[in-house]
Amino acid sequence: MNLAAVLVTGLFAGGVSCAAVQGGLLTGLITRQRAATAEPAAPARRAAGGKNKQAAAVAERQNWRAQLGDDLAPVGGFLAGKLVSHALLGALLGALGSVVELSVGLRTWLQIGAGLLIIVFGLAQLGVPGFRGIVVEPPVSWMKIVRSRARSQAALAPALLGFATVLIPCGVTLSVEALALASGSALSGAATMAVFVLGTGPLFAILGYAARKAATAWKGRLAVVTGLVVLAMGLYTLNGGLELAGSPLAASRIAQSFGGNDAPADTTAVSEAGGQQTVVITARSSSYSPENVQVRSGMPTTLVVKSENAQGCVRSFVIRDEQKVLPVRGETRIDLGVLQPGRLDYACGMGMYTGVITIV
Repeated sequence: MNLAAVLVTGLFAGGVSCAAVQGGLLTGLITRQRAATAEPAAPARRAAGGKNKQAAAVAERQNWRAQLGDDLAPVGGFLAGKLVSHALLGALLGALGSVVELSVGLRTWLQIGAGLLIIVFGLAQLGVPGFRGIVVEPPVSWMKIVRSRARSQAALAPALLGFATVLIPCGVTLSVEALALASGSALSGAATMAVFVLGTGPLFAILGYAARKAATAWKGRLAVVTGLVVLAMGLYTLNGGLELAGSPLAASRIAQSFGGNDAPADTTAVSEAGGQQTVVITARSSSYSPENVQVRSGMPTTLVVKSENAQGCVRSFVIRDEQKVLPVRGETRIDLGVLQPGRLDYACGMGMYTGVITIV
């Protein structure tokens, strides 16, 4: 298991992918906390004399350090909670890796459920009636334990939110979970997920700190902005699950019913020899191409998926409810048998990148 590659994935792809959903929830929570505890700044006292000026400078430096600690406490709690839950999940997946594999159907329903949960959080963050009471907050009895320490109070709710993010994974997280499952070891699985979370840490730290500093100035506007971002990502995640399920409610199917067409059919990616035809599709980090390939019906057909530095979700190639894990570089051959007229859809494991084989 190459943990260095997992760390790099977290630093770049993971941080960006998860920040829109989980970062939006974190900044929304910090905004509410800040608004509830904001106090007017004490007026600065005029220093008289050199000693007083020196004492004031020392006090200002100490106050700056204390303020930095207060500002970073929420994101520290969030990352700690996230690290614990994901490491536990990684250990479980690693332990089960040798005996179980998530089916495409189960992963599809898990994604639909995650999308619905993200949408609910987004509506709650926007204060939509009926959803306002859905917030991640610790019980009152827990708050009594840390009441004497404001910094601990500020970190407790984000820690619970961080722990709960295991229920709302982003696309890259699911790919890393697949690596943990494939490790076949509880220790390796836990290490994989923990290193990935550590990789996402810097971006979340920046988001959390910025939210803490901006919350007072923006007041309710920051919560609205992040609520809209979370809602949009929830709809995006839900649509990916609907695409995988072939639902008529998926965006591509709705567009098609209203007159939208698939990309123009490409015939250059198909070759015939010896009464058989071969279809070549290229998988890159953010697409499959061509998006629409036209083939002949009634002929034995082989699909060749060429990976060109494929990273992330595109490596999980789903066709006919079967998943093929693509290499970063190389070819994957899939026997499609004799095709009948119609269309054969395929997608990445999160339904974010799709394509179609048109059979005539």
